[in-house]
Amino acid sequence: MELIVAGHRCRIATGGQPFDPSRSPWPPWLLIHGAANDRDAWHAVAGGLAAAGCAVLAPDLPGHGLSTSPAVQRIESLADWLPALLDAAGVERAILVGHSMGSLVALECAARHPQRVSRLALLGSSAPMPVADSLLSRAATHPDSVQRMITEYSLTARFQLTGGGGGHGIWGPGVTLAIMRRSPPGVLAIDLAICNSYQRGLEAAAQVDCPTLLLVGRSDRMTPRRNLQPLQSALRRVRRAEIADCGHAMMSEQPKAVVAELLEFVATPVAPAATVTA
Repeated sequence: MELIVAGHRCRIATGGQPFDPSRSPWPPWLLIHGAANDRDAWHAVAGGLAAAGCAVLAPDLPGHGLSTSPAVQRIESLADWLPALLDAAGVERAILVGHSMGSLVALECAARHPQRVSRLALLGSSAPMPVADSLLSRAATHPDSVQRMITEYSLTARFQLTGGGGGHGIWGPGVTLAIMRRSPPGVLAIDLAICNSYQRGLEAAAQVDCPTLLLVGRSDRMTPRRNLQPLQSALRRVRRAEIADCGHAMMSEQPKAVVAELLEFVATPVAPAATVTA
């Protein structure tokens, strides 16, 4: 579906079902993609949530996919864009689900606009989220080599060796790489830079009062679980879960497990300072 958000067209995936919040037992789910990705990064997860009766919005962020708005160069600005999207969709409150860079956007939005967020799920996250200087500079001059490296590091060796795709002739790593390669010129460098420069993550986490899920790929090399403790400690009402045999790009590698964890999260009360590790 397509909406006009802040004066620009925004393409949004809805999981293969018409967007109808009235049929869902939960608030709509707003799925926020990561660096140099677009709505199709959520294809399998959005479809799984929609099949479970959820109303799903998986937008192309400004400057990404088929969005006509220019790229935004601050996490805070992207966080302020999300309520405009919800307004355009006629949604008062949503469950925010962000992956990697998108997790920072979701986190900041939950801190800045708590009245718009009923629950928060952070996938493949850490705060801060530093990016090496060499990677930042190479993303600007040789984006394809960085895209290939990110793809390799985002997936487990097993997934890459077996080809992924569930045995249907689909090369799973190639899908991940193709989504990044079709992003507009310059977007990869912009996205990595704003992840690196965003320093408000722990401050924002301390302001979030809604139930929050931290979902971790046990073999994540991009945002390894050893880096998660400061963010987990800063959140007030947090549940932590881990997916075995899974890397950073968990929506590609283990989409059914991601859907299962998200549905369990909304069905489970999260008390202050509670932590559950799967």
